[in-house]
Amino acid sequence: MASLHPLANRKAFPAFFRQKALSLSRYNEEEKRMIVCIAEKPSVGKDIAKVLGATQDHRNYWEGNGYQVTWTFGHLCELKEPHEYTPLWKAWSLSSLPMIPPRFGIKLKNDKGIEEQFRVIERLMQAADMIINCGDAGQEGELIQRWVMQKAGARCPVKRLWISSLTEEAIREGFSNLKDQSEYQSLYEAGLSRAIGDWTLGMNATRLYTLKYAQGRQVLSIGRVQTPTLALIVNRQQEIENFKPEPYWVLTTNYRDTVFTAVLEQDEEETATVSQEKGANGNGSGKANDVARRGFTSEEEGRKALEQIKDAPFTITSVTKKNGTEAPPRLYDLTSLQVECNRKFSFSSDLTLQLIQSLYEKKVTTYPRVDTTFLSDDIYPKCNAILNGIAGEYAALLQPLRGAALKKSKKVFDSSKVTDHHAIIPTGVAPHGLTPDEQRVFDLVARRFIAAFYPDCKFATTTILGETANIPFKATGKQILLPGWREVYAQEAKTVETLGKNAEEERTLPVFTKGESGPHVPDLAEKWTQPPKPYTEATLLRAMETAGRLVDDDELRDALKENGIGRPSTRAAIIQTLFKRHYIRLERKNLIATPTGVELISLIHEELLKSAELTGIWERRLRLIEKKTYDAKTFLEELKQMVAEIVHTVLADNTNRRVAETQEDKPVPKGKKGNVKEKSAKAPKTARKIASKREQNQARLTMPGESDLSKKSAAPQTAVIPATPPAPKEGNLCPLCGKGHIIKGKTAFGCSEWKNGCTFRAPLEISS
Repeated sequence: MASLHPLANRKAFPAFFRQKALSLSRYNEEEKRMIVCIAEKPSVGKDIAKVLGATQDHRNYWEGNGYQVTWTFGHLCELKEPHEYTPLWKAWSLSSLPMIPPRFGIKLKNDKGIEEQFRVIERLMQAADMIINCGDAGQEGELIQRWVMQKAGARCPVKRLWISSLTEEAIREGFSNLKDQSEYQSLYEAGLSRAIGDWTLGMNATRLYTLKYAQGRQVLSIGRVQTPTLALIVNRQQEIENFKPEPYWVLTTNYRDTVFTAVLEQDEEETATVSQEKGANGNGSGKANDVARRGFTSEEEGRKALEQIKDAPFTITSVTKKNGTEAPPRLYDLTSLQVECNRKFSFSSDLTLQLIQSLYEKKVTTYPRVDTTFLSDDIYPKCNAILNGIAGEYAALLQPLRGAALKKSKKVFDSSKVTDHHAIIPTGVAPHGLTPDEQRVFDLVARRFIAAFYPDCKFATTTILGETANIPFKATGKQILLPGWREVYAQEAKTVETLGKNAEEERTLPVFTKGESGPHVPDLAEKWTQPPKPYTEATLLRAMETAGRLVDDDELRDALKENGIGRPSTRAAIIQTLFKRHYIRLERKNLIATPTGVELISLIHEELLKSAELTGIWERRLRLIEKKTYDAKTFLEELKQMVAEIVHTVLADNTNRRVAETQEDKPVPKGKKGNVKEKSAKAPKTARKIASKREQNQARLTMPGESDLSKKSAAPQTAVIPATPPAPKEGNLCPLCGKGHIIKGKTAFGCSEWKNGCTFRAPLEISS
């Protein structure tokens, strides 16, 4: 009698799942078929193998019970480099641009460990009767495994495991609900389009700007998301540098130990203008009408008003009290968690991603690379068990929730706001063996989840209006009536920083009566307008999420997410790339553009390359491809046309602009350790090695309506390029003008078109 599938032996498991397990067992053993499961990393493969009963360790895979469980190491494959399509693209030349292959192809990464692992995967897949894609449940994870299967020449049916946590229960449930790979075709097409778009723009624009504007051995790296992100930082920095502080004078008066502030008149049209400017620019500081709203624009006016009121009595004209409620803060998506960790702990976005990924792999939190703050309705029945699982550390906070049904709010549970994955929450597995930094992040996630079931905070807002000598004054106060969810953060509220903030927010006023009057002490204070603040990683992540618009409202932010730049999973890598390229540096928590970064953005006149909003439109189209409402071929054709237009425009630039070469060695923020030397510095050597293995390592990509498309490596926004342009060779085509030929002088190489204005020069030493 054939032994049962391991899932079927679990008595506690539901009968439905046991039946599924029995059918898989018969499929595997009675018909003697082998199922190959491929995960994204060894640790995940080991977890899956344990659940499936594949206990024989073969170093590169686990085997047993009719399964072989193997894994990748992230990206095993990447797009071919330009010279692998045609030798004409090996030399950096303006005349070869734009480089757009008729068909894109993939290759194995040039790494002995990767090659060894791939040979094992290839052998297993070619002998398999079924493959289960157990890759990371997201766009990039889908792309990684599809490329490996295509490269390995897999021909058998493929199923997809889609789970949001790595607990045993989640893995078992996922295997009982396997989907057909075809259901995720649009996800693959979106990832593929993103990869091809990044390659096409990155490779062409980097060569174009390097050859046209760089000096010496400088490489000017351009990327679809990297460049507009740099532009956000540079533009903010220039706003600060160009900001001219203006004085204004605020008139206040102290009546019954309460400070009232003068309310200056402002017509409706002016108010609308301020709101529009603030919405469009993300800040309203420095505007003349903003100054007028806050105080007098001249000291003379202020002194006149001060004299006018100093001997007149102060009268209360209105007392208004309104009760309000404040809902618990939303659950975390990846971006909001990175923002919070940067604000509270000064963690870089990259470090936060590493920590929450580690918590996911330790099975204590759910899938992290998400962009929703909601849970699907089917999670609600599991919430009691999740809370009980973390009760050891949070028993006191959970006590008020005992004895009654958990609150189910539409601001937390809304299936219409959830696509592939829900918000980041605990799994219910008690945390053990966490590092101090992991514990900090877990505590944020756990408290946010617990707070979601607490009642709303109730407060009362009091507005007191007064008048003296026909000049109106105003004072406001706020009193917390019922803390509600704020109890979850009561300990945190006792810190020095938070105490000051809470004291300012919760200002309790004395009891005032309409019509009362009495003496007061007026004062006129000089103040100055303040420039916008430099970006921190927290505020930059928010700006990337909303395509440069600074928004505090959660619902408006959700609407703008569709046009955000980059994906939650790649934004940290983009910021790190800017550090590695020495385009930005860190001053305390502030992101500061280097002179090279500022110059690069200043010489880019093509808005398509540096506009966050325009880049956000491209990002939205990629999301629509994933949702099957936009055609991938149309997207790629539009992208190719855009790249061709950029090349044409830059080549037509006859100015003599250059980016100054600098030798800055900028620090990398906390959380990014080790050598920050650019990966591209090894590209020429890599290219030579790969050339000798072209036949064995190249494959083509498939997509509906177009047979060969592609994607590159794990850093999705940075093209792999040679570290420097090739050495000049006498007689070659001029890399600057693309018309003349290189000629050799006594001390330098030049161009035969120098009489017609070509300024190409290169020292003779480069040729060595």
